[in-house]
Amino acid sequence: MTTIAFIGLGNMGNPMAANLVKAGHTVLGFDLVPENLEIARANGVTIAADSGAAVKDAEVIVTMLPAGKHVISVYEEIAPKAAKGALFIDSSTIDVESARKAHAIAASHNLLSVDAPVSGGTGGAAAGTLTFMAGGSKEAFTKAEPILQPMAGRIVHCGDAGAGQAAKICNNMILGISMIGVGEAFVLAEKLGLSHQALYDVASTSSGQCWSLTTYCPVPGPVPASPANRDYKPGFAAALMLKDLKLSQEAAQAAGAATPLGAEATQLYALFNAAGHGGTDFSGIIRFLRGEQ
Repeated sequence: MTTIAFIGLGNMGNPMAANLVKAGHTVLGFDLVPENLEIARANGVTIAADSGAAVKDAEVIVTMLPAGKHVISVYEEIAPKAAKGALFIDSSTIDVESARKAHAIAASHNLLSVDAPVSGGTGGAAAGTLTFMAGGSKEAFTKAEPILQPMAGRIVHCGDAGAGQAAKICNNMILGISMIGVGEAFVLAEKLGLSHQALYDVASTSSGQCWSLTTYCPVPGPVPASPANRDYKPGFAAALMLKDLKLSQEAAQAAGAATPLGAEATQLYALFNAAGHGGTDFSGIIRFLRGEQ
């Protein structure tokens, strides 16, 4: 089995690290939040004194951090301290430019690296069914794949450095747009006197079918596992959706791509967050679409 350093043990990182422990790997963890460290310890992770101590003897280093600036800072700190031949896997969701810079930092120390953001939320992290979108060389991906496997339902090699982040940004732009579309349809159905279940029964088996409807339905009832049945407890918080949509718009501007629906979705989630709902599941935007506070 492999010795793995895991840096960033938050809502996603902790269950991911726990699944690596269950797979028989030795996991050394570090996080700045003491409560996260206690959860990790209970899950069988060995807590390191700092990030340098975590990576010193690790064959693989996994990071799950809030933003590109954090990834760059951590890579600059730990790459010189990493063991010879160590593999870096960053599963944060960050901008493509920062992802490529992280690859460059690893390469400057003769280390292989993969950007491997995930889709599936905290439920997928706990169940070990995340989708990993990986960017990096074929050699790096081949080494990373068996490490990702205990955490994954699917692993896709999307291309070279930064391709995983590009895929994640595009995917989540689709998700943000589609959730708003599904929410608007249910709001219209309510105004027309159509029940939630009736709309679901039709749309889920017709051309309106999509993940936002059939897996994450934004109204209580039709999909019992959706956050709508738990007063929109995340899940995937609206603040994180806004982060990803902003990344999509930054990428679109840099690439010269027209994304008018992505831009509109970004504006709507910005208003939803500004109204104090950043900690609400992103499917809760249906309340905003109804005009609720």
